[in-house]
Parts: sequence; structure tokens; C-alpha cells
Amino acid sequence: MNCKGKAFRTLALFLLLIITFFRNFGMTLKFRLEEMKVFTRILLVFLLVIFLYLFVYPFFFDVKHLVNENPKTTALINYRIKQWEKQGKEFRMRQEWVPLQRISPYLVKAVLIAEDDKFFQHEGFDLEGIKVAMEKNLKKKEFKYGGSTISQQLAKNLFLTPRKSIVRKIHEAILTVRLEKSLSKRRILELYLNVAEWGNGIFGIEAASRYYFGKPASELSPWESALLASVLPKPLKYNPANPSPYVVNRANKILYIMQRRGIIQEEYADVEEATEDIVTNGELDENKDSTSASPVQSVSTSQDVLDSLESLPANSFTPVESESTLIQVESIGQELD
Repeated sequence: MNCKGKAFRTLALFLLLIITFFRNFGMTLKFRLEEMKVFTRILLVFLLVIFLYLFVYPFFFDVKHLVNENPKTTALINYRIKQWEKQGKEFRMRQEWVPLQRISPYLVKAVLIAEDDKFFQHEGFDLEGIKVAMEKNLKKKEFKYGGSTISQQLAKNLFLTPRKSIVRKIHEAILTVRLEKSLSKRRILELYLNVAEWGNGIFGIEAASRYYFGKPASELSPWESALLASVLPKPLKYNPANPSPYVVNRANKILYIMQRRGIIQEEYADVEEATEDIVTNGELDENKDSTSASPVQSVSTSQDVLDSLESLPANSFTPVESESTLIQVESIGQELD
């Protein structure tokens, strides 16, 4: 009996231990399941916040008022002001709004050639330009070139900061779609030319024209227009009134394209010969010297240039495909800001 009693007590103790173990394990498992539920809820809330910030936040910006109203300021202007204040620099803002009709048609076309040659054909994004830029980046093994259209640049200038990030690019893309749906192409172009940065504290083509050339934007010549368009990718680095050889090369190429398209009529033999020498030698080089000077112009002004912008087909002049010796799409207006 004693042996049986001891065996029974041992068995009972063993069973009690097993019951206790599974009970505690069950409670631990239950606790862990509760923890997982809490963690899952937190994760879902976090993902929801990220989703809202990435894809919903851009819809809080008021775009439709731009149809008839000019913005009093822009995100880029505010960003520059904060930069100047942080650095303790004195600054002076120069900006004067002008309607598209009071901007030289040469300047308008020069900017389109330099920054977004298919502006009137695409719906905010130049897929071919992006492809060419990416191929260029892969070739050079660096992320130097982008494919931003004028609509994308306007979205960034109006609402975002110039800091590079994937988040900014997502916001920029959504805002670009909204701008394209809400505004006409001419209005987008008008806004862009009035808010674009053209130097330290210089915003808009009217302020740039008066500051660099002492004249209103309506009186800009083809050469002055080409110079102003050439510095747009890096307006804080280059000066159109005192152009570097790199800027002169770019301006000559833009001017040459304008002449080839019949936008300007002028004595162009010397410039054409000099420009062909430049472009047939390959890509633009910021350190490369320029052997060509500004052309002697004998232009016939035409208001029809501005009126015909929208009717120009996208393939009226395709630099890479049809005229590979002229100007590379990725070397004008495609550098990342």
C-alpha cells in the first residue's frame, strides 16, 4: 500500500505539474495573442498615417483658386527666406507678375525648348524624357539627371521644398496631376514663368528681365531669352548677364533650335557654323570653353509665335531622334534641382 500510495501521490503531483504548466502556457499564449493584437493595431494605424501623408495630404493644397488668382507667395520663396534668415544674410525679394501676353514669345519658346519641349503634348509627365534621364544616370553611374516637366516644377515651387526625397516626388506627382486637371496649359506656363527662380531673391521673368537686362520681359530678344532659359536648372550658380562658357553653349543651342524651327528670322550664318562645331563634338561640358559669341540679331517679331505654341507637334523637332547633332534632351533642363 505504501508503494502504491507513493506512486499515486507521484502521479498526482506529476499531473498537477502538467495541468499547471498548460494553464500557465495558455495564459502566456493568451497574453501573447493580446500583445500581437495590440501590436497589429498600432502597425495598422502607423501604416494608415503614412498612407494619408503620402497620398491624401497633397489634396489639402488649394489648386483650383489658381485658375483666376495669383499666389501671394510660394513654398520655394518661403524656403529661401528661411535660409537667408538662418544664415543671417540680408535679402531683397524681386518679383513682379505679368500676364503671358506681356512676356516675349522668344522667352516663352526658349524656356519650353530648354525645360519641357513636349509641354503642350503631355499631361504632366514626359515619360520619354524620364527614360532618357534614367539611361543617362545609369551611363554615368550617378543620379544627376531628372525628367521633371514644367508642370512638375510648378507643383514643387508652389507647394513643396527643393529638398530631394521620395516623399516629395510622390507629393509632386499628385499635385502635378491636380494642376493639369484644374488649369489650362497656358495658365500653368504663365504661373511657372512668374514664380520660377532666376537668381538670389529673383523670382519671375519680369523681375529677372529688369534685373539682368534693364528691360521688361515683353522686350527680351531671342539671345537674351536663350540666356535666361539656359540658367534655369541652376539659377543660383549661373548669371545670364555674365554667362559662363557653359551657359553660352547652352544658349547657342537653344537659339539654333529656335532658328531651325522658324521661330526667329535673323542673320544666323556665323552662329549656325559655330553651334554646329559645338554640338557635333558631343555633350555639353561645364568646364568646356566656348568659341562662339552672342549673335548679331536682325529679328522680325511676331505675336503669332505665342499663338502657335499649342499647335506645334511634339515631333516638330526631336533633338535626340531626328537631329542628334544639335542638342541632347538630357543635357538641357534635365539636371536635378
